[in-house]
Amino acid sequence: MAEKIVTYEEFQKHQQRENLWILLHGKVYDVAKFLDEHPGGEEVIFAEAGKDATESFEDVGHSDDARAMLTEMLVGTFGGGDKIKQAPIPTPNVANSSTTTGSSSGPSPVAFAIPLACMGAYFAWRYYGQ
Repeated sequence: MAEKIVTYEEFQKHQQRENLWILLHGKVYDVAKFLDEHPGGEEVIFAEAGKDATESFEDVGHSDDARAMLTEMLVGTFGGGDKIKQAPIPTPNVANSSTTTGSSSGPSPVAFAIPLACMGAYFAWRYYGQ
């Protein structure tokens, strides 16, 4: 029997607690019955509802047993193309940056010069001051 193709629209209709589908590695899974059993809590799964949860799933490092459980929950293959994106990664606001040099490659040379000059002055005072 051919595997079911799940459209984007159909996937979006299944985002409630009683009927929750998630997307992992291009496959759609019905995880509604598993919510109460999930070791990380149901909130973790709800946070991934409606988007591609692959990266979050892999970042946690699920066991082989957890991956085997997915086969029982498989609904079909996602056919919605690239309509689903992963959650956007927040980018820092450059206007509110605290650096004055405009470079984020490391501390400025002044950060090294000031302590070095202070140490030089101290040792000069100790050496020539006696």
